[in-house]
Amino acid sequence: MTKIHEGDIELVRGSGNVFRDLGRADADVQQAKALLAARIIGILDEARLSTRKAEARTGVSHADFTRIRNAQLGRFTIDRLMIVLNKLGQRVEVHVSIQPTEEVGAQVHR
Repeated sequence: MTKIHEGDIELVRGSGNVFRDLGRADADVQQAKALLAARIIGILDEARLSTRKAEARTGVSHADFTRIRNAQLGRFTIDRLMIVLNKLGQRVEVHVSIQPTEEVGAQVHR
């Protein structure tokens, strides 16, 4: 997060990952899960699929689609969400960029 002071207004720019900005230790995993779930929800909305119709089409339980719609992602792993996307006719490509955090980078260079 970056703080910029402009007169009496403080502008705070996020990192692009709300979970990181909130100080979550598992921020990167939570962000990835949220992005995958958002795409699943988008596909269901675009196809006008209820959770029951999505279950009939994919074999993924209605309860799982309901959890995804309600952003209750604790029971899901990243790969499980990818499998759901595959069953919805999507191909998932992952691009990974690894960079040291500021704290770790500072410790390594001491």
